[in-house]
Amino acid sequence: MAPLSGIRIIEIAGIGPGPFCGMMLADHGAEVIRVERLSGPAADWRVESRKDVLNRSRTIVRADLKSPDGVALVRRLARSADGLFEGFRPGVMERLGLGPELLLQDNPKLVYGRMTGWGQDGPYAHTAGHDINYIALSGALHAIGRKGERPVPPLNLVGDFGGGGLMLAFGMISAILGARSTGIGQVVDCAMTEGSAVLMSMMYSLHGAGRWRDERGENFVDGATHFYDVYETADGKYVSLGSVEPQFYADLLSRLGVSGDEIFSGQMDPQRWPLQKARLTALFKTRTRAEWCDLLEGTDTCFAPVVSMAEAPLHPHNAARGAFVSVDGLVQPAPAPRYSRTPAAMPKLPHVGEAATREVLLSVGYSPDEIARLRQAGAIA
Repeated sequence: MAPLSGIRIIEIAGIGPGPFCGMMLADHGAEVIRVERLSGPAADWRVESRKDVLNRSRTIVRADLKSPDGVALVRRLARSADGLFEGFRPGVMERLGLGPELLLQDNPKLVYGRMTGWGQDGPYAHTAGHDINYIALSGALHAIGRKGERPVPPLNLVGDFGGGGLMLAFGMISAILGARSTGIGQVVDCAMTEGSAVLMSMMYSLHGAGRWRDERGENFVDGATHFYDVYETADGKYVSLGSVEPQFYADLLSRLGVSGDEIFSGQMDPQRWPLQKARLTALFKTRTRAEWCDLLEGTDTCFAPVVSMAEAPLHPHNAARGAFVSVDGLVQPAPAPRYSRTPAAMPKLPHVGEAATREVLLSVGYSPDEIARLRQAGAIA
């Protein structure tokens, strides 16, 4: 029994943050039923649904959400569920006949999650956008990058996944706990702009205290310092340093053999950082990544090699922890975090197809004849 066993969630299929929310909930034991449209716009960068890691451990039902039968199916599923979430622009679910007011009338304990970039209201609410735009408005994108250079998009980790999918999963479970104690559900309005701002809380705290400059690359964890940065090695690879605390910084200098070098005194003096970084840049280019690993891995210098996605599952630490798993030949991150008493199950491929659809519909009271009629009418795949 995983921690979320016994919770049923209906996921109205979308891309990016929505599936990530569904994956997190399913990874930790919730029964997540993903309702996909029968057809949708193609995108060259998307992975086929059954092979998409973000869709793992779900049952997938394909339905025509523009047909009365398809809408009725979702309503019946929602009556049986603890939560439902969607990722459309404001108003789309209402136009489909699946808005929160109606579904909460059907099931007063339902938690209705809404994932958008800008939120359900405000001047931007009805405009299109993507992760990069949402984190641009929260202050996060402006803070990421090198001094004197353009902001650097941090993949789509900060908006879509950290400020979006993970925040919505947290909101859904919080509201479900509330509904179980009060008997009353509610709407969770998850805006990626606001979620990514929450991820910047430490930086906003430092900024408010006058300890964080509003310029990129001039602060202690944004690449300005010599002791918190990435360095190229002799073989064109990279290593990372995070020797922030004085004892870790002293350990670094000792292992590099530069403890007595006056250049490296004044660790927190911004005026000295450029020269200190230049010295470390030259030093790290004198050995290969493997040689630096031999010297610094397993020490208190706060060091790790910068490994690629192909290398990460093979690193000894990740291998020892089982941080990656293979599902039907596809290597992917294992569920996280971990639990001492109720461990998460091994991820599974999505359960999809005629048998999957039949199981779901039978579980909410459809008869075999009704299922056959829905299939014949084209309301389900």
